[in-house]
Amino acid sequence: MKVTATATRRGGSWVVEVPGVEGVLTQARRLDQVSAIVAEAVHLVRGVRAEDVEVELDYEIGDSAALMEARAAHWQVESAAHAQECAARASRAAVAHLRRSGLSVRDIGVILDLSPQRVSQLDRAGIHA
Repeated sequence: MKVTATATRRGGSWVVEVPGVEGVLTQARRLDQVSAIVAEAVHLVRGVRAEDVEVELDYEIGDSAALMEARAAHWQVESAAHAQECAARASRAAVAHLRRSGLSVRDIGVILDLSPQRVSQLDRAGIHA
């Protein structure tokens, strides 16, 4: 069962509502506790096993500018991780192609501006990819 929990900061804790499940209103000291608390509350109200409850978390911190900045930073981190994965795939493919062309690890290192050790790692990873 998938539910959306809305956490609102009040004082030193989070008040948590689950609009789609009547009777679920709880609180948590930290956001990282919300999913488990909500899953248990849904279990108690609906009888669904807590481990079968998937919680999507939405939150309000009272400072929309800070929240927007945090979401933008999170998006940039995700984009950078994706770009890193793409670059690693491209590097493995380039190393594999250059090795098949007969170039040495050191020559490939110069071409790709990588250390020979890194080229060897990519070469080995390309074999298992």
